[in-house]
Amino acid sequence: MLSKEEVKHIAKLARLGLSEKEIGKFQGELSKILDYIEKLKEVDIKKITPTSYSIEMENVMRGDEEKEKLKTKKDATLKLLELAPETKNGYLKVKSIF
Repeated sequence: MLSKEEVKHIAKLARLGLSEKEIGKFQGELSKILDYIEKLKEVDIKKITPTSYSIEMENVMRGDEEKEKLKTKKDATLKLLELAPETKNGYLKVKSIF
């Protein structure tokens, strides 16, 4: 069983302000969690192969491909402006944040 001082220390590390009632509540709950972890440590897992996922998964991302090579900075700027939803005086127009 965790002591109240240990719970207060954990709360301080987590920057939590706990009342005396909450300290008592968490004293019991954290102790139960730590007891369960001790039980899990007793399980023999030497013959079990580690897995990342319980189902078969594969990478669905495509490789990087160069679509079109722009020769100059001006070409890149013009292409960007063509793709933009809104422009004004040769600049990208974006919604204000504030």
